[in-house]
Amino acid sequence: MSVIRNIAIDEWRYWRRSRIAISVLLTGLVLLVGSAFLTAIQMIDASHEREHLQTEAENAFLNQPERHPHRMVHYGHYAFRTPPPLSVIDPGIDAYTGNSIFLEGHRQNSAMFADRQASAGIAMFGALSPALLLQILAPLLLILMGYSAITREREARTLDQMIAQGVTSVQIMLGKGLALGGVTALLVLPLCIASVLAASEGEAVSLIAFFISGYALYLLTWCAAIVLSSTIMRTAGGSLGALLAVWVIVAMLMPRVSSTVATNIVDAPGKIETDFAVIEAVSKIGDGHNAGDPAFTALRANLLQQYNVDSVEELPINFRGVVAGAAEAELTDTLNQFAEERMRVESKQVRIARYFGWLSPVLSIREFSMKLAGVDLETHHRFLRETEKLRFDFVQSLNKAHAEKMTYLDDAGRSGDPEAEKRTRISTENWKVLEAFSFEPFPATDRVEASFNPLAKIMLWLIAILLLCRTIGRRAL
Repeated sequence: MSVIRNIAIDEWRYWRRSRIAISVLLTGLVLLVGSAFLTAIQMIDASHEREHLQTEAENAFLNQPERHPHRMVHYGHYAFRTPPPLSVIDPGIDAYTGNSIFLEGHRQNSAMFADRQASAGIAMFGALSPALLLQILAPLLLILMGYSAITREREARTLDQMIAQGVTSVQIMLGKGLALGGVTALLVLPLCIASVLAASEGEAVSLIAFFISGYALYLLTWCAAIVLSSTIMRTAGGSLGALLAVWVIVAMLMPRVSSTVATNIVDAPGKIETDFAVIEAVSKIGDGHNAGDPAFTALRANLLQQYNVDSVEELPINFRGVVAGAAEAELTDTLNQFAEERMRVESKQVRIARYFGWLSPVLSIREFSMKLAGVDLETHHRFLRETEKLRFDFVQSLNKAHAEKMTYLDDAGRSGDPEAEKRTRISTENWKVLEAFSFEPFPATDRVEASFNPLAKIMLWLIAILLLCRTIGRRAL
């Protein structure tokens, strides 16, 4: 063990004397610390702002004066998705998908206020965050630090001297790998500091430890690949060229390839095409604002039979409110079918893209990171479903008040009769049907379980490279 440690110490001594190595390391650390600091500020500000806006939206709804319930259906309400604690490290797809939705009757709105728009290749590249730097930049820094770890010894003729003194090839590779592992520890340090902030925001400590361990394992995989390349290649230039080629392929090209393949295999209809399809489907549903629409003839007949009366004016409930509720239910069912189909297509595209994690550890660590942080596509889809439930519940509660809190004659004549219009204004107590909304990511245990698959891919990459080091590396030395 002392031999391995001495080799690692000697490598660090060489880096300390090298201006290039020190410059590379310091540049990487400055970028990581800076991005961690800036991302943390942005996410904390976003969290506080969205919580404040959510409270303001709820207060604005609840403080509306007495009015007709259907006016409140159109007044609507905002729902915001607050960033989870680990978003200070990995903001995930937040910049692509939007973080708030305006909820109103008769329609489903898309998420709004995204930093940028993305299509089917969702979450392939994100903002300059600590997670992205560790996934993309950190391997490049390790390559620049360690590409000549063994080739330098070979070119200087010191490798033969080490072997002549009884140092085994395994000890040499482990010593060089240990030196790179020290660099990895320094690169992961800003991640640990940012994680303290995530823990203070309520994230589970065990999940954070698992999160950091996954990144450490990912960077160690690159360390093993660097040692293998430096062992196999005869010159430092050859080792650097091979490693840069691998980095470009797995870190830069493969994410784009996976996105392109996914969108070509699973075709997603365009927005205009979808909008026309929605309009056509909705046109077959009765107009909820028109109680005389032929689409509600059967509903009218059933109610007249149920209450044993001859006209809607004699019903103990307001037929116009009943129509509004029935139309909303049918419309929502139709819109949900389109929404679920869109989410199904997005999920299928992302699943196909994730298969490329077997070919690129960068894709695997990205999936691992977003799932643990609670900023993946599945979490966004759950946000859409929960906000839609909130929308439907408060709209239908208002439609229920519309049916039960006023007569049909007052409702039908309110536009021409000021007294009838006053009687159709219901108490503000009815606005309390709106439930407080607070979106949380999946429980920590569920997120950890979901991250096992991408973590297994990274582990297999590491095991495969270590096996190559043991077989090919021994013969190369």
